[in-house]
Amino acid sequence: MGVEKIKAFSIIGRVDSLDTVTLVLGKSGVFQPDDVKSFYSNTRGFTRVSSGNPYSEPVTRISSAMTALGITPKYVRTKKNFKPTFEEIDAYSKMLLSKIDGYTKKRGDIQRRYNECKRGIEETSHFVSLDRNLEELLDMEYVKAVFGRIPKENVKKLGTDAYKSDFIEFVPCSQEDNYIWGVYFVPKTESDKAERIFSRLYFEESRFGEMDEAPSKWYKSLQGEFEKLEKSLEQINEKLDSYTAENSGKILKYYTKAAEYNLYFTIKTRAMEKDGSFCLTGWVPESDAEKLKRKLEKIESVEVNVSGGNEELKLSPPVKLKNCFLTRPFEFYTQMYGVPRYREIDPTSFVAFTYVLLFGIMFGDVGHGFIVVLAGLLMWFIKHMPIGKILIPCGISGMVFGVIYGDVFGFEHAMDWFHIGILGLREKPIEVMSSKFTGTILMSAVGIGIALLLVAMCLNVYSSLRQRNVGRALFDTGGICGFLFYGMIAVGMFLMITFGVNLFTPLYVSAIVILFVVIFFREPLEKLVNGDKNWKPESWGGFITENIFESIEVLLSYVTNTMSFLRVAAFVLVHAGMMQVVFTLANTAGTVAYIPILVFGNGLVAALECLLVCIQVLRLEFYEMFSRFYSGEGRPYEPVRLSLVRN
Repeated sequence: MGVEKIKAFSIIGRVDSLDTVTLVLGKSGVFQPDDVKSFYSNTRGFTRVSSGNPYSEPVTRISSAMTALGITPKYVRTKKNFKPTFEEIDAYSKMLLSKIDGYTKKRGDIQRRYNECKRGIEETSHFVSLDRNLEELLDMEYVKAVFGRIPKENVKKLGTDAYKSDFIEFVPCSQEDNYIWGVYFVPKTESDKAERIFSRLYFEESRFGEMDEAPSKWYKSLQGEFEKLEKSLEQINEKLDSYTAENSGKILKYYTKAAEYNLYFTIKTRAMEKDGSFCLTGWVPESDAEKLKRKLEKIESVEVNVSGGNEELKLSPPVKLKNCFLTRPFEFYTQMYGVPRYREIDPTSFVAFTYVLLFGIMFGDVGHGFIVVLAGLLMWFIKHMPIGKILIPCGISGMVFGVIYGDVFGFEHAMDWFHIGILGLREKPIEVMSSKFTGTILMSAVGIGIALLLVAMCLNVYSSLRQRNVGRALFDTGGICGFLFYGMIAVGMFLMITFGVNLFTPLYVSAIVILFVVIFFREPLEKLVNGDKNWKPESWGGFITENIFESIEVLLSYVTNTMSFLRVAAFVLVHAGMMQVVFTLANTAGTVAYIPILVFGNGLVAALECLLVCIQVLRLEFYEMFSRFYSGEGRPYEPVRLSLVRN
């Protein structure tokens, strides 16, 4: 359970050295800038060095150009001698965008004409049967001709009473699936009335633009124009493709550098200056602190003051989790709850062990565990999903407990050869479906819960002492008093139920009552031990009244937290019950459907159980155990770093 030690950096120097300092800090990839005002109480006269980021515009320009060229934005490794200045990056971004804008504007113009021509060909094709110049029809002195299409079912309505008109003549020209294309003629004096009628019939008017000859001739003319535009479009696309192929590497290099400097400039914006000097503060992991300090001190006029995170707890140092490769995937769950405060323990290792253990107990099946392992491998290697790396050990745990239960794809005695033939047992260790084991499974689940809750309380004591909160370590519901109170009751109940030994003598009960009274007054006692001068409540009467209700809640929480672990036993029994249903359905269906039902049933049960068990174990972690020792109120370590750098 590791939280990497961190160092506080305070950097001062002349303003003309700030750009160099920013570059060194940015390239290190380990510096997290912080507010100077939080480090220093007196910052009167200090002003921000810079508020605007000049690199944001070049990044935007290059990004726009890459979008137009179809280049996927990504960061690439550049040679060490590739160090363009801001002026060079700015000039290149302007030149690139100007060039691409010229291409894209020309392509857009051609594309627009291409689309118009294509639409004209499509519409004209419906009127090629008209052997008259369109100009003659459109320019008639007394009659208006309107071209378009109308739904087939509405053509019949033209003769009905609702749409009947003696002055309208509709001439169909062609038809397609749902529409009839044609032209209607109407006296210009009646055109408004005709327009209303055809509007109700969902008539869609066509626009022919500059057509001044017969549709058949105009159709051929448009086809010729279309071929020319298509060729022009291909040519300009070839030019763009060629330009992309020749320059994509260079574009990505400039994009990477512009994005890099753009990111590093965020460090500069956190600096403050006064009388020609700047001050910059932040955090660096202890393992990188000395190396970075040496680099900074090589810069003329720069001085670096380094202090430990333990000395700067009031500044809430950021937290960098440090776990081995086996437990690191479970940081995903830890960070879902929150990041530990500096000096608070990192529960990742505890989560890794308990989560895998509880998952295996609740999901004990060799076959289903194997499916979960395969699913985890696919999720991680194909989709890079963090949950995939968590499912792999969980599936293995499920296989291990499946061996103990003797369960393989629901076959309850599939492991008898191992238990009887190899281990020499008379029968498998746990017969889940046997009534004589039900009580044992339930009591075992409660026992596991009690043990884990006691461990969580021990972690709370350790974490509180690390944070120098002795009062909490002693008197909290999850502190030493809470541990003794809960532990004494749990041990007494266990001995009474299991062996018939009654520990609840007057002396034993008196000790429990005294512990409860201490827990009752935990708030003023914690303050008193921690040296808080205002440890007394404003009103003892109000305090006692309020704490009576809180104490009832505390007692209930001990009970409910313990009983919550019954869900562990419940899922052991549910798995066996669900698979029994699957086998019943398969046997009832007959020989032909037996195997398909068995395969489908196993897949469905495995998927549902995996989802439910994942959620339920996570609930036990967060609500029953984390609440005893973990606040998750820290802030994550987020250095300024150009991520996802790849070749």
